[in-house]
Amino acid sequence: MTPRRILRTALTGLMLAAAMAPALAAELTVSTAASLTNAFREIGQAFEAAHPGTPVRFNFAASGALLQQIAQGAPVDVFASADMETMDQAEQRRLVRPADRAVFARNALVVVVPSDAAVVPKSLAELAAPAFRRVAIGVPASVPVGRYARAVLEKAGLWPAIEAKAVGAQSVRQALDYVARGEVDAGFVYATDAAVLPGKVRLAFTVPTDAPVLYPIAPVAAGANPAGAQQFVAYVLSPAGQAILAKHGFAAP
Repeated sequence: MTPRRILRTALTGLMLAAAMAPALAAELTVSTAASLTNAFREIGQAFEAAHPGTPVRFNFAASGALLQQIAQGAPVDVFASADMETMDQAEQRRLVRPADRAVFARNALVVVVPSDAAVVPKSLAELAAPAFRRVAIGVPASVPVGRYARAVLEKAGLWPAIEAKAVGAQSVRQALDYVARGEVDAGFVYATDAAVLPGKVRLAFTVPTDAPVLYPIAPVAAGANPAGAQQFVAYVLSPAGQAILAKHGFAAP
């Protein structure tokens, strides 16, 4: 290969790299509570269709785990939590942009049992009965659904009895899977999660909570794509985004 051809090839490579750089920079990383998995996958597809050239990559996990990842420097542009407490912590640690923070959805705490369960509880008190030997509960320290469950159980004076038979889950979807596989007799999940596996779990009852189950979203302060993050948050709050959330069982905030 002649020196001129080598130079031409190198220049072509540099031009291609420069052309690709904006597309790569436009990628959006969204860390999202596990209970939003189905809804946000659909929102991501709709967002990409509305914003060509901005691919969305999701990271689904328990809100507390996502917060720790962001605090440790994980490259994230948008954070959506399943509770206000976790987002409050993110704001206090200056990990998100508070001016662009918004509540975008509401959910409800429920108890589910395997679809073939012989006994279905009708109240929290019944979960303390011997018939329910194992109860799936998200780990309260990092899983919002676990904190909601513990709060209502403590108020009812039932936490010691249920804690003794609790099977800790690292996310609400893991708690749901435990119930669906029949590995536990009951589990605390959100209403939207109960609807994901209608043939494998049965809704036992809805659990009233003192604090509403609200979902906040905010751009991450250190995100590499601030403009895209604002666009994504705006899309989630838009009629189109809200319609997708409603389709998956989430209520308006």
